[in-house]
Amino acid sequence: METVITLVAAALLIALGTRLIHRLNAQHDARIAAHHFSDPYPSPGHGNPRPPERIADRRPTGTWP
Repeated sequence: METVITLVAAALLIALGTRLIHRLNAQHDARIAAHHFSDPYPSPGHGNPRPPERIADRRPTGTWP
């Protein structure tokens, strides 16, 4: 009889722990969904605003000959 009670108590603790972890994960997911950090990719039509650099437009810098 004691073995049955021990097994039932262990199963109950496992079930309660599983439920707690599930609720904590759901709460964490809700917090993450509430915050919008940035878009993963730029929107279409919002590419590079500058034209690409051409080698002919480069100016030498520094004092080295």
